[in-house]
Amino acid sequence: MSSLFTPLALRAVTLPNRIAMAPMCQYSAGPDGLPTDWHLVHLGTRAVGGAGLVMTEATAVVPEGRISPQDTGLWSGRHVDAWRPVTRFLTTHGAVPVVQLAHAGVKASTYRPWAPRRGGVPDAEGGWTPVGPTTEPFVPEYREPTALDPAGIAGVVEAFATAAARALEAGFAAVEVHAAHGYLLHEFLSPLTNRRTDGWGGDRAGRMRLTLEVARAVRAAVGPDVPVLARISATDWVDGGWTVDDSVVLATELAAAGVDLVDCSSGGAAPTADIPVGPGYQVPAAARIRREARVPTGAVGLIVAPAQAEAIVADGAADLVLLGRELLRDPYWPRRAAAELGAETDWPHQYRRAV
Repeated sequence: MSSLFTPLALRAVTLPNRIAMAPMCQYSAGPDGLPTDWHLVHLGTRAVGGAGLVMTEATAVVPEGRISPQDTGLWSGRHVDAWRPVTRFLTTHGAVPVVQLAHAGVKASTYRPWAPRRGGVPDAEGGWTPVGPTTEPFVPEYREPTALDPAGIAGVVEAFATAAARALEAGFAAVEVHAAHGYLLHEFLSPLTNRRTDGWGGDRAGRMRLTLEVARAVRAAVGPDVPVLARISATDWVDGGWTVDDSVVLATELAAAGVDLVDCSSGGAAPTADIPVGPGYQVPAAARIRREARVPTGAVGLIVAPAQAEAIVADGAADLVLLGRELLRDPYWPRRAAAELGAETDWPHQYRRAV
């Protein structure tokens, strides 16, 4: 029996298989961060393709938490209404819909990748002043942020919790807290970006404080039955930065705060990081965190072959594999993987004549 196609229970939710669509920014939201038909088709196609869990792009908990003006959000009732057709379609076609709740921090208010310009978006073009742990921009061409004071930090925690409650109203079955890739929560975690000397910086416990407060607030907001995931950068890949040792400690604390699965990515805090990208290059971190923190993990990063994904789950390196680029290339990868691994897959009635 294929391990990749066994169900995975997280609290009151059961994934039909261990294949997840990783969050991938589309930079295609409508005005004020509302999802569009693009998101319905983009996410819905992967549900039809057989992914057990389909996750949205980084979805901002406040307007100034967007990476670009074209990012999605979940900070109002209008967003709840706009997401409902998406979650309804995903659920109807057998996938568990999950929203990744995010705040871009100092990486906010930037142009989307295919814009003719790079760097920070000025106010005149719909940009805004970002916030972060300090006033240091990520790179010189980004906008200079405002350092969050204690009241601002409390507002961030509240915004994550409120967005998590809205996610349930919108039909999402689970939520993920984005604490990776050099965005706000990761900026507080990493010693490369958090140079504060107050209770929100300094030693590792101080730097973890915001992420753990967000995790606890989100858990309280969604109640005891809804799964809460957390994406972390397991390492900064820079000397003196955040390490896998740190991530083991963080994952242990996240589990105690009510997080059910740690989604293990890496990098993003430093533009000069030398990342040894290759097939499954982040899987060892997921395996170590799973083993030492005793928490379920998700593995991500150049997982492309069904046999490779099967081995990750079967060998106990991770409980879930998250596919990004591979699902962009082939939305029906899970169906193909089932055929290769000898697992059953239930094609939609509309497609059965062709399979």
